[in-house]
Amino acid sequence: MHLLFCINRNFCWMLVQCLRSIVRYPCTTGYTAHVLHSDLTAEDLAQMQQAVPEAEILEAKVDESFFRDFPETSRYPTQMCGAPGDYSGSVEAQFLPDDLERILYLDTDTIVIRSLEELYRKPFQGASYIACTHVRALFNKMNCLRLGITEDVPYLNTGVMLLNLPKLRQQQTTEDVLAFISDKKNRLLLPDQDIITALYGKQIQLEDSYRYNLSDRILA
Repeated sequence: MHLLFCINRNFCWMLVQCLRSIVRYPCTTGYTAHVLHSDLTAEDLAQMQQAVPEAEILEAKVDESFFRDFPETSRYPTQMCGAPGDYSGSVEAQFLPDDLERILYLDTDTIVIRSLEELYRKPFQGASYIACTHVRALFNKMNCLRLGITEDVPYLNTGVMLLNLPKLRQQQTTEDVLAFISDKKNRLLLPDQDIITALYGKQIQLEDSYRYNLSDRILA
């Protein structure tokens, strides 16, 4: 099972905790964690691997200059590392192995309480993403108005996403993402969720939030 995380050095221990919650449930094909980053050291990676030997940890290093044209705020730095809003989630396919067909992205603050295999094996049925929404109808309408998209597009929660990599390699371009950011930069609240919802919202297969991405927002 291939897993994707986007982190910086401040989130190494949080990633370890997330992985420890995952490997409690054995996977028939084993676990490979792809760590997208720009500042981890070899020692950081070695320490995480030692802490979670049940999973193979592979780095996908991105040069810091890649994100220089992406707007940055104190709340959402360009490499947000495990919280909704990281820009990495809207361009990740280009940094992963070409022969990889699917990968499950998880925010590093996710705690897994059951096997991920059921979600990981789901058929895409033409979708680019399999994910959940935490937004009720009224707020979905408000988000669609804010982003300039039709009301039938669900506002995605990017904390747990299964990615259809062959399709995303054909669709995702940095130019499209930057053009959208330039056009809507004053309206972006949760950048990664806004971008993926607006650009790929009609290609999202929704799943049950209570089953696959439970959060305090749903229970509030």
